[in-house]
Parts: sequence; structure tokens; C-alpha cells
Amino acid sequence: MVGMSGKRGNGEGSIYPYKNGYAAYVWVIKPDGKRARKYAYGKTREEVHEKWLNLHAEAKRGPVATRHPTVGAFLSYWLDSVVKPNLAPLSYVSYEGSVRLYIAPHLGSKRLDRLTVRDVREWLTKLSTVCQCCAQGKDKKREPSRRRCCAIGECCESYPSRRVIQAARDALRAALTHAVAEELISKNVASLVKVPKPRRRRIKPWSVAEASQFLTDAAARDDHLFAAWVLVLCLGLRRGEVLGLTWKSVDFERGELYVDHQIQRAGRQILHRETKTEDSDDFLPLPALCLKALRMRRAQQIGDRKAAGELWQNSHDLVFTTKYGTPIEPGNLTRMFALRARRAGLREIPLRNTRHTCSSLLVALKVHPKVAQRILRHSQIAMTMEVYAEASEEEVRAAIGKLSDVMGGTG
Repeated sequence: MVGMSGKRGNGEGSIYPYKNGYAAYVWVIKPDGKRARKYAYGKTREEVHEKWLNLHAEAKRGPVATRHPTVGAFLSYWLDSVVKPNLAPLSYVSYEGSVRLYIAPHLGSKRLDRLTVRDVREWLTKLSTVCQCCAQGKDKKREPSRRRCCAIGECCESYPSRRVIQAARDALRAALTHAVAEELISKNVASLVKVPKPRRRRIKPWSVAEASQFLTDAAARDDHLFAAWVLVLCLGLRRGEVLGLTWKSVDFERGELYVDHQIQRAGRQILHRETKTEDSDDFLPLPALCLKALRMRRAQQIGDRKAAGELWQNSHDLVFTTKYGTPIEPGNLTRMFALRARRAGLREIPLRNTRHTCSSLLVALKVHPKVAQRILRHSQIAMTMEVYAEASEEEVRAAIGKLSDVMGGTG
């Protein structure tokens, strides 16, 4: 404190009057290793003295950033320098969309080190009440004659879903985790805010009879995706895994399939890339039905190739392609599955729900429990035997018998 004599208190040499209050500085080492002054400001000497002491303590602990980016500037850096080079393309597309549409418009101008738990909570509360058709100008982008809601003053109240809000919070949390690692901030405020979890719709999977009806209808119509539906229903392959299969992955002699690639849409690109982790890669035994379906598919593709002539372009040697050899859009496979289900007179289920039907079908196809254990990735054979005990014999026989007849006697 400055006494009557005008002398400064011990250790207050760098506190001085500034504008309408006081300022102080401390010499610190920045994250890049260079030495610089870090300033603190306040209206009273006491306030600045406290900040000055905190700065001293911070400088002793390690490097201190002297310039603090805004949330928007940091998110741009994080997307370009951290996410894009190191994460899967689909992760970049997802994070970039969350940042551009939901985080930056609300929090982008705030200083990164001053972002609080309250800011994040208020942002998430507000986000759930902002019509995204208005915010993103979706209706404005339509031709004037086709505008029907927000652009003509009739808000359609297109609010973000719980899933979208959770994804936005998760993107911010991931970015702030990196900011903590780079010592730009001391704590991750986004991880301290809870968001309501999206509710999952429980959908009853198809029975063996329904799955067999679907396959019987597809076989009878000579569906060029018949083998894809067989692999999805009998082996439980995911959409991207089926579309990413190459003929090199199919071993007809040993009756095995190697799953190590997938097709994904990432923004404007369709990518043929490796599966997410090495644990996802696996040799799967092929039941007789799958082998026969794949042989039929190969003959079909040879026919497509001849018909397409010079227009054929199957650069990755994919098993499932369009009639010109190009990869099938993942979204199109989902739409085609729904269309084929309606055509077969069945209730629609999401393509990903077919994995639940896989185990029952393996029982129906009389696949040996040891082989089924490998396909279902069960660690214990007891788990597989439980599945086998549940299957209803009569229903199963009738359904598979029908499919067998259509395919020309394959069991």
C-alpha cells in the first residue's frame, strides 16, 4: 500500500495508476518459451494487487498465455490443426457442422479464458429454442415461389433435437479438452454441464419368418442387392462394411470373408477407408447361403460390366456397385432397404436393427454353434447356445424352406 510518505508496499513495484484505475504486470514465460509481460487491470489498488499475486502464482506453475483467443478463433484452429489431420473424416464433418451452425454463432465472440459454466448452460438452454430454419436461412435459400415458412414471417419452429444439442455440447467439450492440454485454459467448463440424453426408440427386430420373407422376395425379383441383404441379415455386417467389401475380401475356397474396409460419406466425398479399429477387422466364416448369394452377385456384376462397356469404373474392385461400377451411396442403401421391405409387405425397421435378427437366422440355417460363435463375436459358447435354445423350430423350418426353394435348393 502507498502510505503517507508515498512509498509503495513491498512487492508492489509494478502496480501503477492507469486510466480510471490501476494496472500491474508480471514477467512470465509464454507457451512458445519466450519471456513477456502479462498485465492485470482493476479499479482499485487492492483489486489489482490480488490479481497481481494470482499472476505471480500462475507464472511459477508453468507457461502463461499472454494473448487469449476468442472461442471462435480457437475452434477454427482446433478444426484445421487438430481434428482434420488426426481424426476420421466423418468426425471432422460432424465437429465442423456443430461448430459452424450451433457453437460459433452464440459463443464465438467470447474470450476463450473467460468462458464460464454459466455461459455454456445458457447457450444450451437458448439453443433448444432457436428455430434453425430461421437461423440458417433455410427457407430464404428456396426460390421465392417455393418459400413457405420463416422467409415469409411464419416461423416453422424447427428446433434442434436433443441429439443435435448433445452433439454440439460434445464438440465444444472436445475442443476445450484440447485447450486445457495446450494450457490455454485451466478447466473444461463444457464437461461440467449436463445435457438430457436423447431417448432411443426401441424397435422390435424382424423375426426369422420376416427376414426370410424379405430375402425370398428379393431372390424372386433377382434383386442386384440380394447378396448385400443376405450378409446384413446373416452376418450382422454394418451398412458401411457391406458397401466397402472388395472381391479380395471374399475367399470362396475357404468359405471366409475378411471385413476390413467401409464406405462412408463425409460431407461431399464418398470414402473407401479402413474400418474404425483393428479390432473391427475380422475373418468371418460364410454359411452356404452367403456363399451362394456372393457367387450369384459375381455373375451379376460380370453382366453389368459387359453392359456398361467403357463406362465401367470400379476402381476399388467393390462387391456392391451401381450398374456402372461406382460405389453405392450409404444413404441410398438405407432407402433401398426400406423400399424393399415395403415391397415385400413387411413392417419397416432401420437397416441397423437387422443385427438383432442375425443370431436367429444362423440357427435357422443350421450353422454349427462354433461357427455362429465366431460370426456373432461371442466370447463364450454358452452365449451362443442360449440363442440356439430360443429359436422356434417349426416357424424357422417353414421360413427357410421357402427361401431355399426360391434360391434353387440352397440350405
